[in-house]
Amino acid sequence: MAVKNSIRTNVSAFSALHTLNLINRTTEAVQRQVSTGLRVSGALEDASNFAIAQGIRAEIEAYHAVNQGLRTALGLVKVGIAGATVLSDLLTDMREKSIAGRNPGLTDQQRQILTNDFHDLRDQFDQLVIDASFNGTNLINTVSTPITVLTNIQGGTYMIDSYRLQAVDLEFGRPDANLDDLVNAEAADGYVVDAIQTVGIALGGLGASARFIETQIGFNESLQDAAEVGLGNIVDADLARASAELTAQQVRQQLSIETVGIANRRPGALLALFA
Repeated sequence: MAVKNSIRTNVSAFSALHTLNLINRTTEAVQRQVSTGLRVSGALEDASNFAIAQGIRAEIEAYHAVNQGLRTALGLVKVGIAGATVLSDLLTDMREKSIAGRNPGLTDQQRQILTNDFHDLRDQFDQLVIDASFNGTNLINTVSTPITVLTNIQGGTYMIDSYRLQAVDLEFGRPDANLDDLVNAEAADGYVVDAIQTVGIALGGLGASARFIETQIGFNESLQDAAEVGLGNIVDADLARASAELTAQQVRQQLSIETVGIANRRPGALLALFA
């Protein structure tokens, strides 16, 4: 049977102190939720949920990395589209010259002017193609190769086709690719028509790649948002509830401190019996 009136062993103080320690630990946990906004901020609080949360965080970062690569690829494709569009406009002007060059009624002076204009337009091709470079890569150059880009965190990939749009690839380096006589003008006009088709194919392919990449980025962002919502459901604190609980815990803490004080005064009351 426990001795209730001992001055050496204060059972009431032990009990009150134990309760105070429990309340202090709970108060600290609630204060941590309020200060961090997290219900689970470490493995000591909830090992299983913290491990799950860390896995989700890794997925979120993976989505971010994949989309960063896709945005770089999208920039490359858009630069290629811009370059091919300028070439298409240039070919429109060249077609006007080549059709005019097929007119048998031209004087020598008129044909020479057309030839010079045609050559000036043709000679712009290579520099325009070279300028269509992004991050050290060019999708419309003679030496360009297809680019493969990562599309999702599962390892899926997408190949972006490249195109050869320099003047030599469009037959404009051939001896008859000029307007100096009627025969050559007809040949040159054929090269221009073929070039318009080739550049059109490139524009269509690059446009399709841009649309696919933009769609994939949006899809990945949706998955990333869903993962972040799931993460929040696991680790985020309900701050309204935590705030109310913190107030209650602080009241309990104050009452527990008072209880410890009362328990500690009990041995002194026993000594008063001997006065």
